[in-house]
Amino acid sequence: MKNLKYLLILLVATTFSGCGVYNFTGTGKIDAETFQVNFFQNNADLIEPGIDRDFTLALQDLIQNQTNLNLVSSGGDLTYEGEIVDYRTTPMTATADQQAAQNRLTIRINVRFTNKKKETDDFEKTFEFYKDYPGTTQLVGSSLNAAIKEIYDRITQDIFNESLAKW
Repeated sequence: MKNLKYLLILLVATTFSGCGVYNFTGTGKIDAETFQVNFFQNNADLIEPGIDRDFTLALQDLIQNQTNLNLVSSGGDLTYEGEIVDYRTTPMTATADQQAAQNRLTIRINVRFTNKKKETDDFEKTFEFYKDYPGTTQLVGSSLNAAIKEIYDRITQDIFNESLAKW
């Protein structure tokens, strides 16, 4: 009985000794306390009004929801900045009568990430995603907003993974 007690204590101790700091968002331990997201200017050739503001807010919201970092307007430990460099609609496939059967909305964003606490994490990288839609459909109003939201959800998650989750 005495050996069983020691075996149980040893089993519990080895089980929990391998556990480190883990967060279900995958970020682990972050040394930073604050972050800032500077306004992402729309420098694309084709201008869609408001997408710059929407992207900036989407990135702020994602980081606030998935970390315990505090959003600041300046002097953040982590800084995200950049610009929207491409916004385009491209025909992907054609029908027999030379009409677009499928179109693709693509958004590309250049991001500069700075980590004051760990400069080796700094990067400048382009993130891009797209949404395909039928050629018979025009992306306007709520369908355009839904497509942009889907693209931004993917791009902001990719930025988060690259900067904080290290996936």
